[in-house]
Amino acid sequence: MGLRFIFMLTRNDQTVEDADMHLQTALKLGIRHIGFKDIGLPIERLKDLSRMIRAGGATSYLEVVSLDRDSELASARAAVEIGVDILLGGTHVEEVSAIVRGTRIRYCPFPGRISGHPSVLEGSIEEIVASARKLAAHEGVHGLDLLAYRSREDVPALMQAVCAAVSKPVYMAGSIETPSQIAAVKQAGGMGFTIGTAALDGRYPAESKDVAGQLAAIMRDVAEINNHLSPYHKQSLTSAFGAFADTASPRIAGRINDIEIKLAKVEAESGWHFNAREDAFLLVHKGRLLMRFRDRDEVVEEGDFIIVPHGVEHCPEALTAECQIVLIEPPRSHA
Repeated sequence: MGLRFIFMLTRNDQTVEDADMHLQTALKLGIRHIGFKDIGLPIERLKDLSRMIRAGGATSYLEVVSLDRDSELASARAAVEIGVDILLGGTHVEEVSAIVRGTRIRYCPFPGRISGHPSVLEGSIEEIVASARKLAAHEGVHGLDLLAYRSREDVPALMQAVCAAVSKPVYMAGSIETPSQIAAVKQAGGMGFTIGTAALDGRYPAESKDVAGQLAAIMRDVAEINNHLSPYHKQSLTSAFGAFADTASPRIAGRINDIEIKLAKVEAESGWHFNAREDAFLLVHKGRLLMRFRDRDEVVEEGDFIIVPHGVEHCPEALTAECQIVLIEPPRSHA
């Protein structure tokens, strides 16, 4: 599974007033993990956000930033009422676990000591790791929300230590705003990370400072870090066929999973033969092809294709001086 980018509809630990507008931008870009905070908008607005996130095919996150017990428990109850998928943050694990038990909500509290607004992670790496281990051992905890970039410790070392100490997913939060920080999350073994203020305020390194440009840049960088960018570009069949003259055997132009894409030039008759195990797809790019079978002849015109099942004898013959064919089939068996 690749590293998850969770777009938070928040600025300075509060859900922004125009969250619904930014949500539509995110969904249009194909962002599939979207969250908000329990502070900033009334619960009815948060319910609307959650419904819109789900309708857009995305996973919804609510991050609790309330510091006192009563407010945190009220936020947990709100998460149940809103119907989010994942509850991030909070420190009152026993009581929050009891509130979300029996729902589909996955709960990921904060390890370490949290203080202030915006929230700050306090304590040494050893103390935070000890807290993480204790929390991860709790049956009602599904993962952790580590405010790594709000710590005064060595952040990469902190992230690596926590991820190594627990077997449950760890999400990184707290003022992430550069590709190098995202790469550090991936290297540490994090499940995902949150970005809110940096994208809304145009601080992420990108050609455009608007939200759409910021989110597109983050998605591009995450795809690159996850090795999800395609190395392939379009190719011209005319140029590809023009690059060789050999008619003795097909030339492999590409592969898709276990399938080979071949280019072949056929002149005259190729003789009767069959493939023992492999079906073949033939598309005539240029020229005309006569495909003889034992029961009939098929003339395959330019732009037409034909499928030849394995075990079926056939005899291809070019009806033009040269016939250019795209051949799609598994690698030939030598058995």
